[in-house]
Parts: sequence; C-alpha cells; structure tokens
Amino acid sequence: MDTASGAGELDLRPDDLPDGLVVADRLGLVTCFNAEAARLTGRAPGAALGRPIGDALPLEDLDGHPWWRVTDPYHGLATRSGQPERNLLLPGGREVLVSARYVRTRPGGPVRRLVVALRGTDARKRAERSNAQLIATVAHELRSPLTSVKGFTATMLDKWERFTDDQKRLMLQTVDGDADRVTRLITELLDVSRIDSGRLEIRRQPVRLDEAVRRHVETLVNGGCPADRFDLCVAGPLPGLWADPDKMDQVLVNLLENAVRHGAGTVTIEMDRVPPSRTRQEGMSVTVSDEGPGIPEEAMQRVFTRFWRGSDRGGTGLGLYIVKGIVEAHGGTVTVGRSAGGGARFRFILPAGTPAFLS
Repeated sequence: MDTASGAGELDLRPDDLPDGLVVADRLGLVTCFNAEAARLTGRAPGAALGRPIGDALPLEDLDGHPWWRVTDPYHGLATRSGQPERNLLLPGGREVLVSARYVRTRPGGPVRRLVVALRGTDARKRAERSNAQLIATVAHELRSPLTSVKGFTATMLDKWERFTDDQKRLMLQTVDGDADRVTRLITELLDVSRIDSGRLEIRRQPVRLDEAVRRHVETLVNGGCPADRFDLCVAGPLPGLWADPDKMDQVLVNLLENAVRHGAGTVTIEMDRVPPSRTRQEGMSVTVSDEGPGIPEEAMQRVFTRFWRGSDRGGTGLGLYIVKGIVEAHGGTVTVGRSAGGGARFRFILPAGTPAFLS
C-alpha cells in the first residue's frame, strides 16, 4: 500500500498522477493525499491523512472566504456533483487550481467520497505571458506600417495638388508595401493559431520547389540584395513533390529572409534527393545556410519556438515556428545546425510521392 494514501482502496497509485489528488471519506476525513498534493501545499501526507478536509487542505477564494464553508460539499445542495476548476489560495497566498467531484451513494443522496484535484498555476501563467507577449509583438509590428500608411494617405488627401505624379507614385508604392507587411503579419497569426490547434490545412498539388526557390531569390534581388549573394545548388534530378505551394512559399520566404536579415556572406541553397530507407520513404531535402555569426549552441533548442529571435533586427519571432509547423504538417522534418562557414544552417526534408502514396 502507498504510504501517502489509501492506494488499495482506490485500486491505483495516486503518486503516479501528474496532478495533486486529495480524497475525503463520507465523514470528511482525508484518506488520500498524494505526492503532488504534498508538493503543491507544502504539507506532508502523514500530517494530512485522517484529518478533516478543511484542516488538511485550508483553501480560501480570492476574496479571502474559506472555500469549504462556502461550498459545503457534505451539507449543501444534494443535486450538486462537484465544483468546476477555479483559482484558490493556500495559506501564505500561494495560488492553485482546484476542482472537486462529489461521489454520492445515489443521485441526490449523501456524499460518500469527496475527490479534489489540485494543479499549479505555472503552466497557465506561462500561457498568459505567452499571449501577452504575442499581443505586444503584434501591436509593435503593426504600429510601424500603419503609422506609415496613415501618414502618407493623410498627406496626399490634404495636399494632393502639390505633389508631382512621381511623388504620388512613390507614396502609393510605400503604402502598398506597408499593406503587404500587415497582410503577412495577419497570415502569420492565423497560421500560428492553426498550428497550435492542429487545424493547419494542407492542399497538396505538384510543386517544383527548385523553381519556387529561384522565384523567391529573384524577388530578393529585385528588392535590393546583390545577385551574387545567392548560390543555388541542385544535385541532379529531384523527385516529384506533392505539397501545398502557398505553404511552401512561406517556408522558403522565411528561411531565405532569415538568412539575409540575420546572416552574412553568401546564402547557399542546396536541393537534393533523399533516398528511401527502412524508416523513411524517398524525399527531397532543402538546405539554406549563410556565413554569418550562426546560432549559439545553447539556443539551438529554442530556435523553432515562438518569439525566438536570433538578433535585434526586428521581426515577430514567429517565422521559424511556422516553418516547423508547416514542414511537419507535410510529414517532413526540419533541423538547425552550423554551416561550414560558421553561420546558421537550416535543412528540411519532405516526403516525395503522389497523394495516394502519401496518405
């Protein structure tokens, strides 16, 4: 029998549970107080077993009212089956998430057993901090293009006749570019939401990834990057690839712009066939590397997480998180390492074949 609880009575090992578990009998005396409950409350199981639930687990709501007196599980409404999860306070002000279930001898009968689950608030607080950071990031990234759009449109509306056609065209091109930035940010946010919820939709069709790479390199060159900064190496004939072309464009744009913005020297793009093995079907690999300072070894594990930034050169910190989500949604893998020139090296592998073969 578990020394911290009446494990034989429950036919389980409460100490194996990830959440705190406290059980009281029909008299309100504690019969189970598992290891996680002891950790969360700071109370030894031996000091809790056999004691009234209100003494073993003194809880208050956020207004300071004793929770057991307010809920009154043993003498309250006989139709209640429990209490939903809520934030409560332990002695000393420590916050925990608490839910309770009332086990009755029969519907409307007396409570035979009270089962209380405890969870720490660390995970929820991390999620809240992440959401707050997301809001702050979005607000920051939206402010610049929207300020520019507002400034140029207000100026043109107020002084339209004073500008030449070339000046008007330049201002409208700037507004158009800023509108594209806002559209891309909104797309990133939608993709993050879909990746988080497992709802990222993939629309497969034949894709020539080498042509897509050449197209995106040409766009970067037209945007001001020197043409000799890019080196595309395609090793022999590539296998047929069925993928979502729009999602692949996102992956390539993120990796190429990441190399241009945060790296240095030549940006090398290598494309090759990956032969089949016992654990993997035939595929295609794409490697994007640069000759910049690279990514510190201690940061390698965080590269594909939300809001990771390799430098202070702007960006939302969502691009590589989206890259990983898209590649994995295609059944592929993506890795990060150090290039031969010392810079960052990103490599993703996608399975080749027809939709029927991939399904």
